Amino acid sequence: MAKILIVDDEINVRKLYSEELEGEGYDTVLAGTVAEAIESVEKESPDLMILDMKLGDESGLDALIEIAERRKDLPVIINSAYSVYKDNFQTWAADAYIVKSVDLTPLKEKIRELLGSSCQ
Repeated sequence: MAKILIVDDEINVRKLYSEELEGEGYDTVLAGTVAEAIESVEKESPDLMILDMKLGDESGLDALIEIAERRKDLPVIINSAYSVYKDNFQTWAADAYIVKSVDLTPLKEKIRELLGSSCQ
């Protein structure tokens, strides 16, 4: 079963994504800060990370850069309410960029695409 790290500063978003993805058969790990995300990558060895760009006063870009240096093989989906980050070349280190929506279908489809059916 694939393990997905959900990094978002909004606890309700983390819970919603966790419930939805666990309902799809994935294990989930939750983080709300850059430090928690980095620690979770090291300790939990997730198969994929969903990363918000605004983490309170912190930037998801910091987490993306730090984690990309440690785990080049970790697929990352940026999931942000702000499409402006799409134009930032630093976000190109991610495998996908999905603008947040109440409809989680595009996010779930991208997860299946990146992980393949063998990881579920």
